[in-house]
Amino acid sequence: MRIARARGRGGASPPSPARGRWQRRLAFIGPGFLVAVGYMDPGNWATDIAGGSAFGYSLLSVVLLSNLVAMVLQALAVRLGIASGLDLAQACREHYSRPVTIGLWLLAEVAIVACDLAEVLGTAIALHLLFGLPLLAGVVLTALDVLAILALQRFGFRKVEAFIIALLALIAGCFAFELTQAPVDGGAVLAGLVPRAAIVTDPAQLYLAIGILGATVMPHNLYLHSSLVGTRPYARTGAGRAEAARLATWDSSIALALAFCINAAILILAAAVFYGAGRTGVADIEEAYTLLSPMMGVGAASAVFGVALLASGQNSTITGTLAGQIVMEGFVNLRMPAWARRMVTRLLAIVPAVAIIAAMGDGGATRLLVFSQVVLSLQLPFAVIPLVLLTGRADVMGPLASPRWLRVLAWVIAALIVVLNCVLLWSMA
Repeated sequence: MRIARARGRGGASPPSPARGRWQRRLAFIGPGFLVAVGYMDPGNWATDIAGGSAFGYSLLSVVLLSNLVAMVLQALAVRLGIASGLDLAQACREHYSRPVTIGLWLLAEVAIVACDLAEVLGTAIALHLLFGLPLLAGVVLTALDVLAILALQRFGFRKVEAFIIALLALIAGCFAFELTQAPVDGGAVLAGLVPRAAIVTDPAQLYLAIGILGATVMPHNLYLHSSLVGTRPYARTGAGRAEAARLATWDSSIALALAFCINAAILILAAAVFYGAGRTGVADIEEAYTLLSPMMGVGAASAVFGVALLASGQNSTITGTLAGQIVMEGFVNLRMPAWARRMVTRLLAIVPAVAIIAAMGDGGATRLLVFSQVVLSLQLPFAVIPLVLLTGRADVMGPLASPRWLRVLAWVIAALIVVLNCVLLWSMA
């Protein structure tokens, strides 16, 4: 399914003058929630469980900071899509040289495969936990979800959005139940929201912090969001674009606030149940599933955890498909059927998953999940820096070009991401 949006500075028909304020606001609900799906995919589960069980509530500040960074970057993606009529991939192709464009495209494809790898592993783990399906068989079975996605897309884009929002509500409900049953320390939660120096000085914490950043702020979401906002009707005037940017930013910020609550809930659950009981080595999703019910004394705890994981993997699969199409068409104007594009991406993710599980056993799956999120973080600057550059240019953005304070904030964020990645690479070397 290609996203029905403008190519260039045209776009969807402007709204009827008779449409009221609330109707205009409701029209912009959806893209932010599709983007937020990527901020709570199975890769987040692996990093948040590992961080919570090993360091308690300490890395909550990283989850909070990552979500605030995500809100700023997604707001920039919104401004680019509405002001220029181009998504980020198209804008790069239009304003950068061919070699630079090809390089950015290849890096974006690496990020999408890394993201899809997390979705493959998360879905396979959920199938294994809930139904006893061998992990290797579950990985292979995920290739068939292409058919389910194509069937869902037949009902139209708004139906896809509604389905995703329903799954998000299911995930949120599952973790609300888990937290009501867990021995959460409210004071420690509040203290964990304050950053600590040990996060940077301790290599183990830094590795997980980078993984959380990579799992939260995903490169492909910037391409996806800048395209999705063009599907909404708004007047192609200065005032119309300004209102559209404001409404779309509210949509994404609310959705990302929900993503923060879910990511924080995963880490809090691991900290309360595992770290609090001295089980600091729980870094495996399967181990967490096995231990939840006996340690919490709630029989349904593990099953609810598994259901939420399965919903998370399937949700992320849908948005990954959309992002892959946008990246390929935007950077190199290469179009292929949705099923073919999806199958290529999925096979590129399945091959390393099968190889790792065959070589290392089921225990290698979670380690591969965490590593995939670190790869995403390393790819992030190659999407963020072009976005910051383009949204600061008046010739691209017109009146919606980023004001000075936003440009400064965006460059600080970009520099922070680059520095953290350099520190990580140094520590790994």
